[in-house]
Amino acid sequence: MASSVTEFIHKTVLRDRTVELIAPVPGAVYADATLGLGGHSAALLDACGSCRVIGIDQDAEAISISSEALARYGDRFVAVRSNFEAIDTVLDDLGIDLIDGIVADLGVSSMQLDDAERGFSFRTDSALDMRMDRSAGIPTAAELLRDTDEKALADIIYQYGEERRSRIIARRIAERNAKGTPIETTADLAELVEKAIGRRPGDKIHPATRTFQAIRIAVNREIELLEGFLTSGIGRLRAGGVFAVISFHSLEDRIVKRTLGRLSGKCTCPPRMPKCVCGAVRSVEIITKKPITPDQDEVAENPRARSAKLRACRKL
Repeated sequence: MASSVTEFIHKTVLRDRTVELIAPVPGAVYADATLGLGGHSAALLDACGSCRVIGIDQDAEAISISSEALARYGDRFVAVRSNFEAIDTVLDDLGIDLIDGIVADLGVSSMQLDDAERGFSFRTDSALDMRMDRSAGIPTAAELLRDTDEKALADIIYQYGEERRSRIIARRIAERNAKGTPIETTADLAELVEKAIGRRPGDKIHPATRTFQAIRIAVNREIELLEGFLTSGIGRLRAGGVFAVISFHSLEDRIVKRTLGRLSGKCTCPPRMPKCVCGAVRSVEIITKKPITPDQDEVAENPRARSAKLRACRKL
């Protein structure tokens, strides 16, 4: 297990650029709101010999592995099992008012993707689970597909997966449910999607990729929770603190861009509105005018980094 942890830390997406933006200083306290296997936490702790990091993750396995991997930092690192939406509660429970920076690496982790039993990927056949927190009592992906009506399912696949052919996919899933043979495995779902929408010769991306993304987002309420987390997190930063967010698909990135824009005082009223009524108040400064993306060397070393976009703001 130690070797796999080392490998993941080595491949932590946009690690150096994230640390540059956060710029750790002695005595400061930072939050890694999506701890995973601890890559960003380790980078922050290494960059400053006396700063501290609070690692937050809803995945029990991630908490266990990262706690072991980062034990060498002693009390400079603490892991808390929770969803990032509860950052206020996490900090309150630790008796911490304000912190100096936050890192969030959104989406599914490499550990979760590579664990066949978690059902996030169609590369191996397994039960359709996709829950980041398997103890949360939320429906699995298989249960979501079985219990969601055709229209709502089409909307999920279209909105969260940006899949233009969502209606035909949802129709095929509904037909399976009507026959009493609901989809229960990753291979079954991948096959159904491929048959429903086809696969053009030379396509490098499997036709089920967008659908898997959409179902995962819906199961874990990722988009639903993101905007609230961004607002709450910025509220817990002290003046000068930096919030760095890495997203991996356009829907996440749009929400990050829009939320940071609103918090930077950007008016969201319609252009013809005679005066601003949206109540935009400037509480942050955007410090990445354009998103930072991995260079060619990083993508070559870690292909999963190819779609990453890093945006950051500084609390005023």
